[in-house]
Amino acid sequence: MIKVWGRLTSSNVQKVMWCIDELGVPHERIDIGGPFGGNKEPKYLAMNPNGLVPTLEEDGFLLWESNACVRYLSAKYGAGKLWPNDLRVRGDADRWMDWQLTTLAGPSTVIFWGLVRTKPEDRDMKAIEAAAKKLNELWTVVDKVLATRKFVAGDQLTIGDIPMGIAAYRWFNLPVQRDRHPNFEAWYGRLTERPAYKKNIMNPLV
Repeated sequence: MIKVWGRLTSSNVQKVMWCIDELGVPHERIDIGGPFGGNKEPKYLAMNPNGLVPTLEEDGFLLWESNACVRYLSAKYGAGKLWPNDLRVRGDADRWMDWQLTTLAGPSTVIFWGLVRTKPEDRDMKAIEAAAKKLNELWTVVDKVLATRKFVAGDQLTIGDIPMGIAAYRWFNLPVQRDRHPNFEAWYGRLTERPAYKKNIMNPLV
């Protein structure tokens, strides 16, 4: 039985839980971190010295870093599905996972923290607006790619869609100025039809 430590309001925990439910893997999730606390306790730090979530455990094997967890689960349980057998398709999917971290996460975090976790009187609206402008530019890159495929690495859902899909949910559910990106919007629409996405991602932003 796989165990995942982490609260479902964390985008990084959401990655792992969406992956698990897409693959239909039996599991148990334990609330920890945020309002639940416990992530700085010695017992948890012995599993994950960063004190962050998620942490995955399977038969004594411990793994942290959400993208690493998604890759591990997909390689073990989703070969030919979330984990493409074709190395070039897998490389493409991997690229989008990394791009989300290196390029998309920065401005996304500015908007999310600014509008969700900061009191209105303390918000830096100039920074939020600048981040939204940057994200409109970045989503244009994604929109062009999705003009020729249903998902970010081809015509089936892969590991590449998971981090990107979580960022997209936040983008479409926060009060920011959004340019039209029809292919990106259609891809997001396909994600919202997936039961595992509805269950794990389409929840109130807190």
